[in-house]
Amino acid sequence: MSKPVAREPLRRNSRANRARILVTARRELGRNPDLTLEELARAAGVVRRTLFGHFPGRAALLEALADEASETLRSAVVTGVEGAQGESVERVLAHLVLSMWPVGDRYRLLLALARRDLGAERVAEVLAPARAVTTAVLERGQRDGVIHAHLPAAVLSAGLEAMTVALLEAVNTGALEDDGGTRVAITTLIAAGVPEERACAVVEDVASTVAVETSETAEAAETLDGG
Repeated sequence: MSKPVAREPLRRNSRANRARILVTARRELGRNPDLTLEELARAAGVVRRTLFGHFPGRAALLEALADEASETLRSAVVTGVEGAQGESVERVLAHLVLSMWPVGDRYRLLLALARRDLGAERVAEVLAPARAVTTAVLERGQRDGVIHAHLPAAVLSAGLEAMTVALLEAVNTGALEDDGGTRVAITTLIAAGVPEERACAVVEDVASTVAVETSETAEAAETLDGG
């Protein structure tokens, strides 16, 4: 009589393989956007059949990375909102930008890939949580007279989002040095109507607090990635 198959170790091994493939994909696609799945399998240290068992094609792989990015961004938005409860609009906006920047930095190379392979609508879905929260903050700022009201809050939010994506791509090309997002946060506040001197002071003050929180978030992400 045959012994029952130990399924739990197999499931754990499968989950570990999937996580390793995604971590490797983020790294290797950043180096080579035209990476093939066969090349990815070799880089991840798995056989081709294992990779295709999790991701039957490039679109499935990018979809999984998009889902991962969306969830990570959602967590960063929650961190930004919770870390700035009761604060002024300028500080809330700075907190949001600085909390989300490491997520954008982590996935900036995937934004272009997603647009090329999955389409703009999918990218918009990934960015939707950040856009909704930012729009609410801007609406509050407009009511308080802190944020300019030349544009509707939703339109201003979309414009700031597009600017942030452009700046992420500038980091990707080397045109802009990544400084943890402080210059992007200052630029965002200025674009929203906050005077430059005030924007610089707010971001400088908020950045020290966010640095601790994002460090903890990064550690948690490394744990999820398998160490």
